[in-house]
Amino acid sequence: MPRPVITAYPLLPGRVHEVSGPGAVAFVLRAVRQAGADLLWVRESWQTDMLHPLGFEGFDPARLVMAMTGDQKDTLAVAEEALRDGAVAMVALEITAPLGLTAGRRLQLAARAGGTTGLCLIPEGMGSNAAETRWHCAPVFDPGDSTLQCWRLIKNKSGTLGTWHVRWDAQAGRVAVVPPSGDRPGAEDMPD
Repeated sequence: MPRPVITAYPLLPGRVHEVSGPGAVAFVLRAVRQAGADLLWVRESWQTDMLHPLGFEGFDPARLVMAMTGDQKDTLAVAEEALRDGAVAMVALEITAPLGLTAGRRLQLAARAGGTTGLCLIPEGMGSNAAETRWHCAPVFDPGDSTLQCWRLIKNKSGTLGTWHVRWDAQAGRVAVVPPSGDRPGAEDMPD
């Protein structure tokens, strides 16, 4: 039986993608780790929650640069310049308000010019029509695997949509697709 694959992953370089949900940060860090890339993370300085990259197995925090901005306008400006420059392979930006088509298109043009992959972390229900793909990521409870997540591809300009259960394979340094819990070996012995 062939191994299942995730359409649109790894992410298409030179494009901007969007991700939402409680597993969005893990999605970004897994994409960066799997690509072996450096990351610029841009966010507004008023946000009180903090990113703790040491909490993600296999992610080297020396490959991360954080940029704090005053507002979303500044966040978009910094991200656009970084995408266009191409000095880092990936740029993540946290969006706190709806992103218009013009702003989304500017980010796409900058990513294409720099050959850089952009990852917008968006609140639920927000997003730009210019995004190449849009993902929703959430953890899945499994007593034997704390890295298990459900990734839903809810927008894809160049392919199909889908839902996958994935886990981080530390030994291989990549995301691995796994069957849903009821279809995994030993599932018949698990309580409902």
